[in-house]
Amino acid sequence: MKCKIYKLNELKQYKYVVILSRYQGKILLSRHKKRLTWETQGGHIEKGETPLEAAKRELFEESGAVKFSILPIFDYWAGDEESWANGMVFMADITELSQIPNSEMKEVQSFNELPNSLTYPEITPVLFENAKEFF
Repeated sequence: MKCKIYKLNELKQYKYVVILSRYQGKILLSRHKKRLTWETQGGHIEKGETPLEAAKRELFEESGAVKFSILPIFDYWAGDEESWANGMVFMADITELSQIPNSEMKEVQSFNELPNSLTYPEITPVLFENAKEFF
């Protein structure tokens, strides 16, 4: 699987949003109820939703973030010849977390650096490398 980075708004149409989150100076990742690996917050953009609206919704649903600043930083494409996804990547600086709402996520955890156990090991490090000015 490959991951390519594009300038913000270069792709024009988006399927997903990915949020690279920082909480108390550390990377904040979520763990899905059905997995043992860690991932960024994010997901599908729903019909009628802007990428920013989707990012705010997904951030809350998957981390419990209630106070945060968020901004788009670049576009991405990830996949291979058979399947692919594209989207807009956001940076979120979270100042307050609440309980994770009833969702597919089980927990959140802060990390000083990306752990080895990532859900998307070919994508997540590329996104963080391209956002290193924020971390």
